[in-house]
Amino acid sequence: MDENYSIIIGDVEQFSIVDFPDKIAAVAFLQGCPWRCPFCYNTSLQKIGAQPESDWTFEKFLAFLKKRRNVLDGVVFSGGEPLVHNGLYEAVSAVKDLGYAVGLHTGGYRPDALLKVLPLLDWVGLDIKAPLEKERYKQITGGIADVQKVQESLELLIQSGVHFECRTTCDPRMLSKEDIYQIAETLQKAGVKKYYIQKYRPVPTDKSTTDSMCTDLVEDAELNAYLKKSFKVFEVRK
Repeated sequence: MDENYSIIIGDVEQFSIVDFPDKIAAVAFLQGCPWRCPFCYNTSLQKIGAQPESDWTFEKFLAFLKKRRNVLDGVVFSGGEPLVHNGLYEAVSAVKDLGYAVGLHTGGYRPDALLKVLPLLDWVGLDIKAPLEKERYKQITGGIADVQKVQESLELLIQSGVHFECRTTCDPRMLSKEDIYQIAETLQKAGVKKYYIQKYRPVPTDKSTTDSMCTDLVEDAELNAYLKKSFKVFEVRK
């Protein structure tokens, strides 16, 4: 753990054009997530407080960013779940002081931490895991998530004026077409303008889900037509 910033970096993507809209960014993947979503590709980052194999400290990350100011536009804090870290505000402040735009990837599990850091952020990607119902969220997150906190985080984003998007990973083992309709209706009524559905790519432990099952869910013509009408911006990410 970095003594000055109380965050643990699990890994760093030094150059990305897909993690921060319209920005060339570095991505800091922070260690720790309280949820256990079955489609997670970053399971090595789930254990909270674990020391990762990476040798990236936050001081080393800052030194890297100082050298890349003429190449990179932004920095994304991802995970894991960045809102696990009590030192996130101080870390984001340090990056902002270098002149970078800052983005955040989050599931919205801790709205009090989001509220603290939100004034410093330029963009947020909020993962919506399931229909915003208590039991569905617990089902997908390993019995852990409090859907009320996710709803509070969503409301904070809507009220903040900070650019944000909502996105859902469409794992056909967990979600149906009807679930996506339900999620979209809830988000549209709440005032969300940008929504993306993401094609699930089977994790190594998933031996039964085929590519066609994943494709069929996100390429359903009727569903996509509905989503295009419901949001100012809608895309399928593959």
